Amino acid sequence: MVQRFDVGARLSEMAVHNGVCYLAGQVAADGSQDITGQTRQVLAAIDALLARAGSDKSKLLRVQIFIKDLADFPALNAVWEAWLPAGAAPPRATVKADLAKPEWLVEMVVTAAL
Repeated sequence: MVQRFDVGARLSEMAVHNGVCYLAGQVAADGSQDITGQTRQVLAAIDALLARAGSDKSKLLRVQIFIKDLADFPALNAVWEAWLPAGAAPPRATVKADLAKPEWLVEMVVTAAL
């Protein structure tokens, strides 16, 4: 059985199947903030979705990060490393990308175990 959360016409924010959570790309609600603020918003959104499914950031299986400007990479990593529990770093890829809205600086796609 697949359980979907916040289902819309185009996408669901999260799907859970066979003990795994699949999150849609998470972006900042407030695009006026810098990379530090947007990264914190994205990570808070990830925390909230995982909690709804009964999971948390210690159970990350894989993270894909899309960043608008590679000059922001060190600031993103500083927020990421402060957020991530010690010893729980997942496999991760970071790619420079043009995001769907010009104000978005970062988007993260997460897969986590329950």
